[in-house]
Amino acid sequence: MAIAARRLRIPYTVALVAAGIALGALHVFEPPHLTQQLLFSVILPGLLFEAAFHIEFRDFWRDSAPILGLAIPGVALAIALTTWILTAASGSIDAVRDFDWRHALVFGALIAATDPIAVVGLFRSLGAPRRLTMLVEGESLLNDGTAIVFFSLALELVRGQTVTAGGLAVDFVTIVGTGLLVGSAVGVAISQIIRNVDDPMIEITLTTLAAYGTFVAAEQLHSSGVIATVTAGMLCGNYGARTGMSPSTRIAAETFWDYVAFALNSIVFLLIGFEVHVRDLLASWPAILLAYGVVTAGRAAVIFAGTALLGLSRERLPLRWSAVLAWGGLRGALSMVLALSLPRDFPNRDVIVTMTFGVVILSIGIQGLTMSRLLRWLGIVRQQETRAAYELGRGRLQSANAALQELERMQRARLLPPRVLEAVREDYEQRVQSIEEKVEELRQSGERLEEEEFYRARRHLLQIEKEHAIDLYRRGVLGHESYEKLLADIDARLLELESGGGPEDVEEREREEASERG
Repeated sequence: MAIAARRLRIPYTVALVAAGIALGALHVFEPPHLTQQLLFSVILPGLLFEAAFHIEFRDFWRDSAPILGLAIPGVALAIALTTWILTAASGSIDAVRDFDWRHALVFGALIAATDPIAVVGLFRSLGAPRRLTMLVEGESLLNDGTAIVFFSLALELVRGQTVTAGGLAVDFVTIVGTGLLVGSAVGVAISQIIRNVDDPMIEITLTTLAAYGTFVAAEQLHSSGVIATVTAGMLCGNYGARTGMSPSTRIAAETFWDYVAFALNSIVFLLIGFEVHVRDLLASWPAILLAYGVVTAGRAAVIFAGTALLGLSRERLPLRWSAVLAWGGLRGALSMVLALSLPRDFPNRDVIVTMTFGVVILSIGIQGLTMSRLLRWLGIVRQQETRAAYELGRGRLQSANAALQELERMQRARLLPPRVLEAVREDYEQRVQSIEEKVEELRQSGERLEEEEFYRARRHLLQIEKEHAIDLYRRGVLGHESYEKLLADIDARLLELESGGGPEDVEEREREEASERG
């Protein structure tokens, strides 16, 4: 499906969901079910840790105000708006005619968490601004935890337990605060151990223990496993990996977690497709469309209200970004699992589950497939046509140069008369000059094309250095100690390149980010 999605130019996660729906409808085999135990024990800790492990704390802290605003009061406001609008509109559709504020509150809480995996991947492939990507990813990391907490508190309220606004606030702070403390303790402890160990396999295993152990420990203490794992991941990535791991070990750890995220995302989106029964969704389409409209409108209201408030501070966001943040609020596996976790005797449970599944499928399908067009329409990312023309020109240039090299070989071998070869050479040289002029025009008109060429060239040469060093070691030219030092030096330069280069690049990024802020 990854290969097919790349060729069809659609988000990988959308293709996986479609494949899961198709396989489930064909009943080829009995698929595993997306349960709360599977999500919380296997999938969620790995995905959360991987995302947090790759986030630079400096970037997160710089945008902490909008991220925390969207993840905590933003989620609470979205739940309140969803509850209010759904309760008011429920009388117009038979399937939700029995809905009151309690059912709407539970649905609003379980559908509040966003899952923008497809969107973040699209941002990176299209070259969206780093700050916008950070906002979307940072919010999703935290709102998983806050949505789970709000969902638990909403269930307590609906079940008739005696609660007060102050009590709910204290419970929320206690659950989130304890998760933060657990994640900090484990993250610091694992990072300290990593600093005193010099074995790649052990260090990668320690990060795995941090990811899953932190989640389990926090859940055992009845706190937020999501917040704990995110905290541990950021500490391990920004402190343990940067100060305790050698460059080679850090590259190995990042590669390991990249693959873990790819595998877990593949599993969870396939399972989403397996859980969906198209016949049930079609039978309840009015309720699903109502729910999708309510959720999308609530998200948009929260985003644009938050943007207006941020406009009064130094953290203001471009209005175009607000549209992207609103449309990028896809729903995913967490909402489905929370819906399935409702007690069997919960009133209107089947309707809530069907609405949740429908909203998830519509958000992944509609918003996931249209996000790239929205980014281009708003002018946030460069046009793919320019990049395609540039790559085509580069390919033509390399092909023509290969032909010129072959002409030189033919001339040395005297395969054809000199006048014939000279005439062909002149034709190719004119062609090369014409192509070079077009490529240069595209390079000057396209954003960051030359920067990307520079990056590719440096990365290619560093890989050549690394391959040559490995070859020297295998042939016995280099001893083990010299080989390790040489490899560490090359890997350190690779890490510097992939993290943005030297001080000049950092200053350039900061200038770009300042301009993006308006």
